[in-house]
Amino acid sequence: MSHLKIFFPGKLVFGNGTLPQLADGVIELKPSRVFIATIEPLKNSLAKFISKLTDNKIEILTDTSIVAEPSFADFEKLMQTVTPFNPDVVIGIGGGSVLDIAKLVAAQLENEQQLKDYVGIGLLKGRKKKLICVPATSGTGSEVSPNAILVDDENQKKGIISPYLVPDIVYIDPLLTVSVPASITAATGLDALTHCLEAYTNKFSQPFIDMYAYEGMRLIAAHIETAVKDGSNIEAREKVAMGSLLGGFCLGPVNTAGVHALSYPLGSMFHLAHGLSNALLLPYVMEYNIPAATKKYAEVAIALGCDRKETDEATAYAGVEKIRELIKACGIPATLKEVNVPESAIPQMAVDAMKIQRLLKNNPREITEQDAIEIYKAAY
Repeated sequence: MSHLKIFFPGKLVFGNGTLPQLADGVIELKPSRVFIATIEPLKNSLAKFISKLTDNKIEILTDTSIVAEPSFADFEKLMQTVTPFNPDVVIGIGGGSVLDIAKLVAAQLENEQQLKDYVGIGLLKGRKKKLICVPATSGTGSEVSPNAILVDDENQKKGIISPYLVPDIVYIDPLLTVSVPASITAATGLDALTHCLEAYTNKFSQPFIDMYAYEGMRLIAAHIETAVKDGSNIEAREKVAMGSLLGGFCLGPVNTAGVHALSYPLGSMFHLAHGLSNALLLPYVMEYNIPAATKKYAEVAIALGCDRKETDEATAYAGVEKIRELIKACGIPATLKEVNVPESAIPQMAVDAMKIQRLLKNNPREITEQDAIEIYKAAY
């Protein structure tokens, strides 16, 4: 078992209707200037929060420029606006892309390192600004993870991973997710489920993290269909949000594996949403991995709500079928063909997936370039 190292946020507030408390939490920090990265659809929900800060003589700069997975160019452009403002506190309120950019902005302000110096694992040397994250989707777990992802000029995703990217303060108000459309609820929810599942079956899994991963799978599997089909169901939203949070806790100490590695080319080559790519590939990678981690995948099936079969192997494969049922119930495409990925792209996708060794090394069964081709073909 590898060494366990976890960096938790300094303060975490979870619960329906907790967003109004955020203003007091910010005011307690006594900042002069606050930068808020968010999205246009949330501006009305944040009006009272922002007005309470301005009433307390806090200067606010808001940005809604991040609408998709952010690139290095997006980050550099945003820093040109934020650097002269030089806030004391950086707040990200939105989906994973917004949270990732807020984490990097907070890290870069007054930092002698350049971003290029700390792309990779453990290269960021510190952070001088307070960082607060508030997720508005239930999916990435970025609000509690040490990870941020940017897309480079060649459309490849690059990870920046550091304990200094874990926020100081996190507020999770599941009511913020009520307005999220069904398709995004489905893709982000299944992404969160994948975080839990890949951590649980990981070559470097940890008993302490397994607790979060198992409960996260259980909560999401039991409630994601309701959250997708009835977005106003508060209980389902709350349970999926908690599952997403638990998945986020898995990302630092253990992280993801083959599903995420193979999903990256779908995003870079065909601009498929991250959550959709993961959901689509999940059952195919599960099938591939079962021979190498049969007992763990049987336990996954139980967490997903399956009955135990006569053997671990039969139970594990029942888990794959359960995932397929969830994907179908949530309206997620089941094959690469359905999302207009040409079969001719598979060899290049496999080449690109092999570049994501930081995740492939975690997979319970080795995935070679030829294996990746076979998995993509199965998913076609």
